[in-house]
Amino acid sequence: MAAAGDYDAEAELARFHGSRAGVRGLVESGVTAVPPLFSSASLHRPDTVALVGAAARSRGFFHVTNHRVPAGIVAAAARAFHEEPLAARSAFYSLHPVGSVAYSTVPITQRRGVDAAPILPWRDSLRVRFGPGEPELGSLPARCRDALHVYQRLLKGFGEEVAGLLSEALGVGAGRLEQELQVRGWFMACHYYPPCPEPTRVVGSLEHTESGLFTVLAQDGVGGLQVRYHHDGPGGGGDGDGGVWVDVVPVTGALLVNIGDLLKVHIVMGD
Repeated sequence: MAAAGDYDAEAELARFHGSRAGVRGLVESGVTAVPPLFSSASLHRPDTVALVGAAARSRGFFHVTNHRVPAGIVAAAARAFHEEPLAARSAFYSLHPVGSVAYSTVPITQRRGVDAAPILPWRDSLRVRFGPGEPELGSLPARCRDALHVYQRLLKGFGEEVAGLLSEALGVGAGRLEQELQVRGWFMACHYYPPCPEPTRVVGSLEHTESGLFTVLAQDGVGGLQVRYHHDGPGGGGDGDGGVWVDVVPVTGALLVNIGDLLKVHIVMGD
């Protein structure tokens, strides 16, 4: 799925030809992503809205391409902090947020088994809250702070565009979900999965749902993400209630949108 938003293809085409520089000019200008003009995957907004609405109501997950968020920015933001020397990282290690930032190996509460104790996942997590208000990132290493600011700015624009498409597709009122984003702010989690000597004995995460409006996930090429698909009707298979776990194969350059519990309430109630 390619989100076109309010993209004005005619104006962009005129701008491209007006530059008189051609494709080589684009390369020389340092572009890090192919402009939508060169992609055959772009959709007109009504088609995009229809696909987003269908995916939100049925699967609850969809990939977005042509989002204009360079892959290099995603990788830089995810690695910038986690690949700092130990002395730089350890100063921020805390199970509870310090200002806008929290960094630790976060215990996972096992959902099955009343007396099951929390376990540790084989991953470290840097969690940053953006908005409302300015985040407190001043104490982070400069390389990390700059990468996070750039990534957040790009993802904020992407998130607002997705919220607009969802508002329109689900009929909740123009600007409704964008307004909720402004009030609630954005929460960023950068997970880092170091090599493991015994990968079959650990987990990176357990089954869960997202609590907010929606989550934007940037997968790497390794994969491992699964979603639970409920197949209606006889022969659905799965784990006893019609659900089956399905691998989400990474799509190069795509961002994955996961509909959260709060937005599901809007969908169910039709509000």
